[in-house]
Amino acid sequence: MASAPRTVDVASRRSAIVLALCLPSDVLLYLLLPMHVQAFGISLAQAGVLLAANRLVRIFGYSYVVRFYARHGDRPTVMLAAATAAVCALGNAFISGFWWLLILRLGWGLAYAAMNLSTQVLATSELAGAAHRSGRSRAFIAIGPMIALPLGALISIEYGPRVIFMLLAVAALVGWWLARGLPENPHVMPAPAGRRFKAPDSVAIWSFIEGVALDGLFIFSLALQAQTVMGGNGVIVAGVLLALRYVSEMVLSPVGGRAADHFGAVRMLVVCSLLTCLALIAFGSHWLILGAGGVLVLRAVQLPLVTTLVAQRNPGPDRVQALAANAVWRDIGAGIGPLLAGLLLPVTSAVWVYALAGLAVALSAVFCGLRK
Repeated sequence: MASAPRTVDVASRRSAIVLALCLPSDVLLYLLLPMHVQAFGISLAQAGVLLAANRLVRIFGYSYVVRFYARHGDRPTVMLAAATAAVCALGNAFISGFWWLLILRLGWGLAYAAMNLSTQVLATSELAGAAHRSGRSRAFIAIGPMIALPLGALISIEYGPRVIFMLLAVAALVGWWLARGLPENPHVMPAPAGRRFKAPDSVAIWSFIEGVALDGLFIFSLALQAQTVMGGNGVIVAGVLLALRYVSEMVLSPVGGRAADHFGAVRMLVVCSLLTCLALIAFGSHWLILGAGGVLVLRAVQLPLVTTLVAQRNPGPDRVQALAANAVWRDIGAGIGPLLAGLLLPVTSAVWVYALAGLAVALSAVFCGLRK
């Protein structure tokens, strides 16, 4: 009996390390693509579409990923996803032009969906210690982007924006090799319901709003806000803050998981969301370091809370489908966020935009606590 939790821990950790090795090729595009559009043979507007495409394809393709994952298990699914990530990274190193890059982004979006689903399902496969395991999983995942962001920035300055992606293709292949050690047991799925589309529950509503406010609106406008406040040093500051995002996940996500085990995931989610509201107001008021740093730290603490809540409220075979549905709602929000930023920030005070976004996050967390 004692070996079962140990086996779950090992599988969860291995899946997270695979994603940590594959994720940097996506993260660096957010830093390098808008700054080097000519090198990739695209326009700035096309860069925006490419950076959103991986999320949009997950909205429509997650159901296929879930069925494939449930039927074949973690090992074949994650190995295929890691191989796809390696191809996408290699393509980013050599391929130019919008349509070819779009194909790569769509492929990466589905690959990420599979790897992310595996990390969440394995972390919550035993409810005992699920929050702690989810936090530790997020910490391992963050190591890859945390190292790749400063390294990629330095290499791009010396050798251009393409060389780093060749190195990241090798990293993804290492992830493919590690994925061979994952379990290959299929996952039980609930019987199909009458309707494929279900209204979101309170946790999914929070994830959607968090996706709009933090993953979309905040991340998209971070560099713009940094440039407004810091001028020519804005790009460096934005890069450091993006790296802080992953440092925070590595250090604080396990802390958030342990705190959720002690104090309850719902209570932690409400407290962190209220503090996030204050941090977003500070960010909109041009308190860049305090506001952005606070948002990134709190986001890291919140990451394991939602996964744990979904698993607690959807035990048994429903868990896999519920985790995937929650991720879809988050992706929908993260896709809407940049569009709102482009529409609202040129005509509306940033203080009001971020204050309303923060209020929505806080209220949705309170609603999540009230609705069991």
